[in-house]
Amino acid sequence: MPELPEEIEQYRDRLWRREEALKIDSVSQVEEMVEDLGFCLGLTDVRKDLPSVYMAVCGRRDAHMPRNVQKDFEASRAWVLKDEVIARGNVYYGKLVKGNSWFVSRRMIPVFNAIWGVSRKSEKEELSANAQIVLKVLRKEWEMATADLRSECGFENKADLTKAIDELQKRMKVVPQEVLYVPKFTYIWTLAEARFPEEMAVKIPRDEAVLELARVFLRMHGLTPLGDLSRKFGFYRWESGRANHQLVDEGFAERLGTGVYKLASL
Repeated sequence: MPELPEEIEQYRDRLWRREEALKIDSVSQVEEMVEDLGFCLGLTDVRKDLPSVYMAVCGRRDAHMPRNVQKDFEASRAWVLKDEVIARGNVYYGKLVKGNSWFVSRRMIPVFNAIWGVSRKSEKEELSANAQIVLKVLRKEWEMATADLRSECGFENKADLTKAIDELQKRMKVVPQEVLYVPKFTYIWTLAEARFPEEMAVKIPRDEAVLELARVFLRMHGLTPLGDLSRKFGFYRWESGRANHQLVDEGFAERLGTGVYKLASL
C-alpha cells in the first residue's frame, strides 16, 4: 500500500478513534462509533486497513493484536465489548465479507443485504444443503444454542454446523444473539430477519447499494488508493469504478488520478 499523506492519517485517527483522547471503553461508545462510521471490523488490527473495535479500544494508530490475546488487556476488553454489543442488539454483528466479523449500523443493513444477502426464493439454489437444514430449524425454534442446534439438525460432525453457520452469516441469514459463558461457552443463534426485521425488509438495487457503500467507505478513509474498494469487498473493478465516478459527478469525491479518490470536503 502506498504511504498516505499525514493529513489523511490524522483524519482517520479522529474518525477511527485511533487517539488516546478518543479511545473507547464502553458498549455505548462502540455503538456510537459504528453509527458514525456505518460499519467497522471487530477484533482486527492495523494490518486490515479498516477501522475496528480493537484499534479503538487501544486508541492508537499502530495497534497490533498480540499472539496471546487471552492475557492482553486491550484484546480482552475489546472481546467483552463485542459480547455486550451482541446482547444489546442495537447494531448488526456477524461474520460477513471475507470471513471477517463486522459491526454494521442499522442504516447500512439494507446495503450489505442487497450485496451479500440471498432472497428466500433463491435459498435452494444458492445455499448448501446443510445451511438450508439450519435455516429450517431456526425458523421453527427462532433461537438456539450451538450444541442444541447441532443436535436438532442431526449433524454428527461439529464442523458441519460451523461451516453452515459461517455460510448463513455471510449471506445475512443468521446472527449471534447472545454469548453465554455459564455453564459453558456457547453462542445463541437467531435469524437476522428476527433480530432486525425492519432493516432486513428494505429492498434496494445492487448498484445503489454499491454506490452507498462506496460513499461510506470514502468518507471513512478520506482517500482511497487504486483498487482499494474492490480489494476490501471483492467487487469487480468496473463496479467500484462506476460507483466512484458517480461520487465524483455528485461532487462528493475528487479524482486525483487513475482509481485514486479523495473526499471532496477535505
